[in-house]
Amino acid sequence: MKKVTVNKLEPGMVTAEQILTKNGQMIVDKGVTLTRPLIMRLSFYCVLEVGIEDPDEPKDPETPHFIPAYSQKVKASKEFQTFQFDHSFVLNSLKSSMEGYVFHNQPLDTDDLLEQTVKLFNSCKTSLELFDMLHNMRAYDDSTHAHSLNVALICRRIGKWLKVDAATLDTLTLCGLLHDIGKLKIPDEILNKPGKYTDEEFDLVKRHTKFGYELLKPLNIDPHIKKAALLHHERCDGSGYPLKATQKDLDDFSMVVAIADVYDAMTAARSYRAPLCPFQVIERFEQEGLQKYKPKFILTFLQHIASTYQNNRVLLSNGQSANIVMLNQQHLARPIVQLNDNSCIDLSTRLDLHIQSIL
Repeated sequence: MKKVTVNKLEPGMVTAEQILTKNGQMIVDKGVTLTRPLIMRLSFYCVLEVGIEDPDEPKDPETPHFIPAYSQKVKASKEFQTFQFDHSFVLNSLKSSMEGYVFHNQPLDTDDLLEQTVKLFNSCKTSLELFDMLHNMRAYDDSTHAHSLNVALICRRIGKWLKVDAATLDTLTLCGLLHDIGKLKIPDEILNKPGKYTDEEFDLVKRHTKFGYELLKPLNIDPHIKKAALLHHERCDGSGYPLKATQKDLDDFSMVVAIADVYDAMTAARSYRAPLCPFQVIERFEQEGLQKYKPKFILTFLQHIASTYQNNRVLLSNGQSANIVMLNQQHLARPIVQLNDNSCIDLSTRLDLHIQSIL
């Protein structure tokens, strides 16, 4: 661990200890990858310096930390370095196009944005490679534009899993790319506010769905893309916003975007937790209640996410490492795992344990 003053913190650094206020309240947990909003939050609370993990610090081979974290192995790969470069290129194009349209009344070339996004998607040979890339890109850019690009890529992956036709696949991708365009109408100081929103601020943030729909309404694009901007925070049980619509009133494309949107948000760092691993995300979906999402879409998504990491090595919440040997179809977040001594644990019967990370 090394101490770094707050004014020298950079996105991508990982906290080596909990960071507390003077009153003992936690601001950022240990093991959280810092983003610009989190660094702003630390400044807001007048934190002077932070303990940061030192990548050059030698590890004790007798401790579990000697095994490189899964994310470290991904980031060290040539594939990730190539993806990071290409992702940044597409991201800059998306940012320039969206801001040019919203703020300067410039044309929005959706065909060009789609072509670039599809090319980036096709650079990943497998589902595992795509999600590994996306999980690790969040340390470098956590902006609205980056989130929108990630959601577009996840939507396209879900479309592939659903075996939709090529035209539907392209529409889904554009739905993801433009679903949050309305957030550009929200002031940055509110979107990036380090503390809790006031009721008035939260009401304004929720209006991004209507802002997005109004921005896209004049364009000659598929109506599903416009609806996705308006409806991606709606839920099948009527608990969403802005219309509190129920399943019979909701657009299928919007419901796919809703799943991709939540998944990408869950795998991002928050001030109160590190990014969640895939099985923690599956657990959250299962706990929240699958009735919020269209059954065909959410079950397909969770089944494929869990299957993507079949046979992977994982770290359990008690510090033991294990291999995933079989999925529990009724509780995908809790597979059967095999420990180093070859004994097996059915996590669906051990509610005191959960998968903490991928190794």
